[in-house]
Amino acid sequence: MPDPQSTLLSVENLSVAFRSRDGDTVAVDDVSFSIARGETLALVGESGSGKSVSALAILRLLDSAAAQKGRILFNGRDLASLPEREMRGVRGADITMVFQEPMTSLNPLHTIERQIGEVLALHRTLSRKAARARILELLELVGLRDAERRMGAYPHELSGGQRQRVMIAMALACEPELLVADEPTTALDVTVQAQILALLADLQKRLGMAMLFITHDLGIVQRIADRVCVMLKGRIVEAGETAAVFRDPQHEYTRRLIASEPKGRANPVPPAAPTLVEAGPLKVWFPLKAGLFRQAGGYVKAVDGVSVKVRAGETVGVVGESGSGKTTLGLAILRLTASEGPIVFMGQRIDGYAIRQMRPLRRDMQVVFQDPYGSLSPRMSVADIVSEGLVVQGAVRNRAERRSVVAKALHDVGLDPATMDRYPHEFSGGQRQRIAIARAIVLGPKFIVLDEPTSALDRSVQAQIVTLLRDLQRERGLAYLFISHDLKVVRALANHVVVMQNGHVVEEGAAETIFANPRTEYTQTLFKAAFALDSDEPTELEPA
Repeated sequence: MPDPQSTLLSVENLSVAFRSRDGDTVAVDDVSFSIARGETLALVGESGSGKSVSALAILRLLDSAAAQKGRILFNGRDLASLPEREMRGVRGADITMVFQEPMTSLNPLHTIERQIGEVLALHRTLSRKAARARILELLELVGLRDAERRMGAYPHELSGGQRQRVMIAMALACEPELLVADEPTTALDVTVQAQILALLADLQKRLGMAMLFITHDLGIVQRIADRVCVMLKGRIVEAGETAAVFRDPQHEYTRRLIASEPKGRANPVPPAAPTLVEAGPLKVWFPLKAGLFRQAGGYVKAVDGVSVKVRAGETVGVVGESGSGKTTLGLAILRLTASEGPIVFMGQRIDGYAIRQMRPLRRDMQVVFQDPYGSLSPRMSVADIVSEGLVVQGAVRNRAERRSVVAKALHDVGLDPATMDRYPHEFSGGQRQRIAIARAIVLGPKFIVLDEPTSALDRSVQAQIVTLLRDLQRERGLAYLFISHDLKVVRALANHVVVMQNGHVVEEGAAETIFANPRTEYTQTLFKAAFALDSDEPTELEPA
């Protein structure tokens, strides 16, 4: 525990319940922890454990449906009983917050300069010239390249890593004593994630601020936190020095979290397995329209001369950072986006097929998307979602047969068939992804494109989905094109790896060879960022 003399924040017996017509739901249950000046405390747990609610309660940012109890002492003042007017003076000045998704946290209609300037206008009295100088200083402090030119940019004109740097600059504008970072790297590529973590650690050391770091990624906790509190169902089940907790975890849940990395290796592929998909060289170029008559003024070369081959029962992993062309390649092979170049599926050249010609082939080629909530219609029951392909393909004769086929698909992905009449919002993120996988396998396909199917999930749920995908592949002889920037998951699933950068393949080969000895500098950088958090070696990466 921190020395009482150095304690900056002390949360005492915090409870939060959300009121509804069906009764109260307790999200945080009698939680206590403290943070010393200059210290990093990590709140760790899976989705729904109460981490983010605890952080929002500290800043009193919960909505009116939340009933909050307990004391929150910051520099000796109880924030829980502070008048709202005084609380507004604390937020943004003494305590600031960086959220998980910078694109939704930044105003799309305002420039970067204006958004950081609003924070300064609320808490500092500066002339316009002094404010501009301070904004430029902050953007340079967080390592944003070409900061002066970027001041006039809008959020959509920046990459994910650049937007997160802007969010950090806003949080640091008034030199806070405490920074609350709520999953600030979850939505980022591994290289950008490593850069942001290194940046936060460096800024904390230089500015002497304390940090409350909220995450479900234990690799990050090991790297950045002095102490850790593990949360489960609204309670802290274990707390202590980070090294001690990882060396000798006392609670079963902590041990399960630590052991939840995706494990195992890819299913072996028979040497005589036939080629199921062979595509390329493929080109997908998007025109950049400009001028009064919207003429093409150049192209974004999303996929530029890429070839890929997938055999029956094989998993080909396609890896690379956002914007490398991974997803576009998958959509082109499925004929869901226009492309140039040959695509051969099950012996048929399909790149010239019309929609009507492609429809019968959809039984054999399916896709699972990244966001299971966004890809499932909230207005349809699970039975309707999973059976939609059966109806379109005329694969069942009546309602009874349809429900029987859906029940088997749900059972095969580890869901209770009795839940088929429920709706997506009634399921967890991992369960929704299982529903999406059930929808993909219900027609008995031979080839599935998996587009970041685990990136939105907790680590323990990721491990479950990886095991499920391997089991389904072994039982059904499925071939996968597995698109991901998470190399730990790719290592657990892929037989062959294709590394993409800026629309090109920079390296490919057998997964074991690529992971053991990456040849190109770009692949080495990806691997260094992905696996550095598992070691005690410092990570040094160029700023984005």
